[in-house]
Amino acid sequence: MFWKKKPALPADEKNNNGGDDPQKMGMLQKLAMKKIMAMSPQEQEKLMRKVMTPENISKNKGQILAAMEQMKASGQMTDEQIGMAKKKLGL
Repeated sequence: MFWKKKPALPADEKNNNGGDDPQKMGMLQKLAMKKIMAMSPQEQEKLMRKVMTPENISKNKGQILAAMEQMKASGQMTDEQIGMAKKKLGL
């Protein structure tokens, strides 16, 4: 007909949110991704250090924890991975 059926995803890809897939991103996410990918690795690391400050982490603690719980519920992260992430972020 007019619509093409999407091919069935393998079992290991069904839980993937498509974090790097531009087709599944919003407009602002696509723009941000293009800008970050155009940066040199040194600039990317500098940006991540600036963004991941303890003040920003503590300010957005609720959102970070909610996202982790959602990822756990959808099977994207295990309890062990969440524990490691919380420890690394100091949550």
